[in-house]
Amino acid sequence: MNLLNLSKLSSDEILAGSFGIEWESLRAKDDGELSLTPHPEIFGDKLTNPLVTTDFSESQIEIITPTFNTIEKAFSTFSLLSDLVNSSLPDDEFLWFQSIPCILPYWDKIPIAQYSEEGVASQKYREDLAKRYGVKKQMISGVHFNFSFTDEFLKKLHSVEGSSLSFKEYKNDVYLKITRNYLRYCWLIIYLTGCSIGSHKTFSNDCIHLMDETDDYGSYYSTRGPSFRNASCGYKNLKELYPSYCSIDEFVRDVNLFIENGDLSEAKELYTQIRLKPKNPKDLLNSLKNDGIEYIEIRTLDINPFYKCGLVMHDMKFLHLFLIYMLIKEESDYPDWQKEAKMNEENTAESAYVDSMRLLRDGHEVTLKSWAAEIINEMYGMCEVLGIDEFNTLNLMLNRISNPDLTYGQRLLKLIKKDGYINTHIVLSKNNKQTSIDYLDTIDIDESEELKKYVDIALGGK
Repeated sequence: MNLLNLSKLSSDEILAGSFGIEWESLRAKDDGELSLTPHPEIFGDKLTNPLVTTDFSESQIEIITPTFNTIEKAFSTFSLLSDLVNSSLPDDEFLWFQSIPCILPYWDKIPIAQYSEEGVASQKYREDLAKRYGVKKQMISGVHFNFSFTDEFLKKLHSVEGSSLSFKEYKNDVYLKITRNYLRYCWLIIYLTGCSIGSHKTFSNDCIHLMDETDDYGSYYSTRGPSFRNASCGYKNLKELYPSYCSIDEFVRDVNLFIENGDLSEAKELYTQIRLKPKNPKDLLNSLKNDGIEYIEIRTLDINPFYKCGLVMHDMKFLHLFLIYMLIKEESDYPDWQKEAKMNEENTAESAYVDSMRLLRDGHEVTLKSWAAEIINEMYGMCEVLGIDEFNTLNLMLNRISNPDLTYGQRLLKLIKKDGYINTHIVLSKNNKQTSIDYLDTIDIDESEELKKYVDIALGGK
C-alpha cells in the first residue's frame, strides 16, 4: 500500500468509512467524591440499552454510539448522547471530565457493576478483573474511536494494487499494517491529546509516585507529562505482552498462548492502544480467524475536560487522517519495534514536556518535536497528493508541537496550579453539565425523528 496507488482513488472514496465513539466516565458528586448510587434507572437496563450502559463499576457510565458513515454524524450524535446523559443525572451529580478518577472511597466501597441472571458472566468477569488488577485501576476512563474503511474502498484498492491475496486476506493486511504502525506512532496521539496530569491521593500510589508536585487539597500533579492514563501506572496487563501482528493466524496463536499461560483470562483482557475487532465479539479469536477483521478500535484518547462531550472534533478528524497515514507509511524492519514503541508511549505520557526527554527510533535517540514535526509534514504531503483538504487540522497539531502551551495537558496544568486537581475538575465538569442542559433547552427534539429516536433509546432503552 503506497501513496501512488492510493492517489488513483478519489478523496471521497479514501475518506469514506464507518465511525463510532465510546466514552466511559465516572459519576461524581458536588464535592468531587465518587457517586456510589446504582446506575440511574432513567437509562433502563444496562444489559439491553445499546447506547448507555456501565463499564466496570455501577458508578462508571459508558456511552456507545451506533456507527455512522461520516465523522460529523458520529460526533454530533455522540455530543447529543453526552448532553442527554449528563443532564439526566441528579442535580448534585455530574459526569467526571477526567480520565484519572475523582475522590475514591476505600476500594471495597467501590461498587462493581451489578447484573441480573442474564449478565452473570459479565459480573463474574469484572469481579475477576478486580482481583487481578485492583478496583481503583478499573476506574480509569477514556474515549475510544472505532473505525473501518468501506468495503467498496478496500475492493478498489485491492484491484488497483493487483494483489493476489483473497479480499479477506487483503482486508486483514490493511488493518494489520495500520495496527503495527499505530503502535509505533501512538506516542504522537498521546502528546497531542493527553490531558490526565493529576491524581487525588485516594487513587493509585503507582501514579502518585510519578508526579512531581502537590496541591493544597490532597492531590498530586505532574509538570512533566500529558497523560498518566497512558503512563506506566495506567491500566496495563500485569506482564508485557507482545503478540504478533504479522497475520491473524499468528495473532490468534499468540493470544491463545497468553491465555494458556495464565497471563490473560480471555482474549478481550489484552489491553493495547489499538484493538482488532471481529464480526462476533463473543467469540473474538475464532471470529477474527474465520471472518477477518471487521474494524479497529483506538483506545489512546483521554477524556478532554474542556469540551462538553470529552472530545474535540479536530482531534477526531486528525485521528482519521493519522490512520490513513498509518496505511501508507513505510514500515521499519527494526526487530524490537514493539518494546521500543511501548517505551516511547510511556516516556511521552510521563515526560513529553521535559526538553531532555528522548524517544527511540530504531534504537537511536531523537527529540519528540523533530520527529513529530516530520510526521505532520509527511501528512501535509499526503493530503496534498490525495486532494484531502484538512490543512487547518494539521496546522492546529503542528502548533501544539511547536508550542506545548497549546496542548491540553499544559492548559490544564495552569488551572491545577491555581485551584488544585479536584477543584479544577469540579468546576470544569459542572460547567460542561450546565452547557449540556443549556444546549438541550435550545432544541426541540420532537421536531426531529432521528433525535427523538436516540432520546427514547438512551433514556430507558426503549
